[in-house]
Amino acid sequence: MRESVIYQQILEEGEAKGEAKGKAKGKAEGKAETTRKLALNLLRIGMSLEQIAQVTELSIEQVQVLQEEIQNS
Repeated sequence: MRESVIYQQILEEGEAKGEAKGKAKGKAEGKAETTRKLALNLLRIGMSLEQIAQVTELSIEQVQVLQEEIQNS
């Protein structure tokens, strides 16, 4: 009987950890998408790559990739 209680606690802890991990991953993905959209908008209005990198905390290389994406669309 005691073993099944311990097993149940272990399962619940694992589920809680998995849920927390999933939420953190979703939050990170949402932040990345928001940053990407912001950088694209700043590129469209003509802000310099250096300024966009500074504002968004993206690397200049990442901003250049987004710039190419705009040019190819």
